[in-house]
Amino acid sequence: MKIAADWLTRPQTKRVVAALDAARAGASRFVGGCVRNAVMGLPADDIDIATQLTPDQVIAAGKAANLAAVPTGIEHGTVTLVADHIPYEVTTLRRDVSTDGRRATVAFTEDWSEDAQRRDFRLNALYADPDGTIRDPTGGGVDDAKAGRVIFIGDADQRIREDYLRILRFFRFSAWYANAIDAAGLAACARNIAGLDGLSAERVWKETKKLFAAADPRAAFAAMQEAGVAARALPELTQAERLTRLIALDADNFLPADCMTRIAAGLADQAAARALASRLKVSNEERARLVSALGASPRVVCYMSVREVHRALYALGAETFADRVKLGWAADPRSKAVPLWRMLLEQPKVWPIPKLPLTGEDVIAAGVPRGPLLGQVLREVEHWWIDADFPDDKLSIAERLKAVVQGLTP
Repeated sequence: MKIAADWLTRPQTKRVVAALDAARAGASRFVGGCVRNAVMGLPADDIDIATQLTPDQVIAAGKAANLAAVPTGIEHGTVTLVADHIPYEVTTLRRDVSTDGRRATVAFTEDWSEDAQRRDFRLNALYADPDGTIRDPTGGGVDDAKAGRVIFIGDADQRIREDYLRILRFFRFSAWYANAIDAAGLAACARNIAGLDGLSAERVWKETKKLFAAADPRAAFAAMQEAGVAARALPELTQAERLTRLIALDADNFLPADCMTRIAAGLADQAAARALASRLKVSNEERARLVSALGASPRVVCYMSVREVHRALYALGAETFADRVKLGWAADPRSKAVPLWRMLLEQPKVWPIPKLPLTGEDVIAAGVPRGPLLGQVLREVEHWWIDADFPDDKLSIAERLKAVVQGLTP
């Protein structure tokens, strides 16, 4: 079998392949997600290459071909070759020497089967020659990709104990690529959930976001709950019904998947958001978004007036407003409210949030000196402007500024 994909015939890809082949012909193959997705007829985000060349040989080959060679993961055998700003991760074939459930000690090998056996799922252990010819060392990867199955390579318990993150990866890949959850894999995940406790917070958070970024992860999340994995890895997600309803409304209304909104939907309140953010070492920006999505003021309801919508949008910003609309929609079981929620969700596009057409310099020009009074005058004019529904009338704003200055200055 051969794959056909645009990245395979890209000039930059051909430059990288030619550079590696110049060092040793036939020693390099495409691997992993790009091959899997090509078999499934899906686009590829990243192009990874496995090679029998050592990292030093890869770097030398890249430099000889005038390609940037960046040792992005040299300790694991990975060098990134860059052709016209397009990165290609090139990793030397490896075999596991020892594993502790979190990380592996590896040694380089030239055996393609050894490299395949250390991977997680059969559909991820696919290789392709530069001409697109598929290599399937595990014997089940192509069939799994075509049938939509996520199955561990060899003994599932052994694969999991090598790296307990594979439990979360099982559900993440199932959400993205499986038509049904593999029962044997699910049982193995359930047997080994204690291993999740030793994972780094950053790895758990990264997998969580990838899981909920899938178009429809409902079946995968339900399986996580069934296996006890959700409660163990994500105990703060207590609002499973609202979370699954949000995923459903995304699917039913052709809305883009947003993992952050979905995670917020699974949290009970701002305290839960802060707890999850603290435990999983979430970035300050992501923490702020989760907390804001679960705020109560200003109130967002499906029957808001136009003026109320404008005020809420101005106070919250488009992103938080949309998050609160979707959370409110997911919590509302009434079918007759659907058109109202849908219209609310469109409001950030219909009404671009305006900026107060008044600056500190304008206030100074009106006779207010620099200092605390300047900010007070600005805030008073802004309160009036919001209450008047954001008029774009410079004369009215100037008159209001004049009145505020007259009323507040000695």
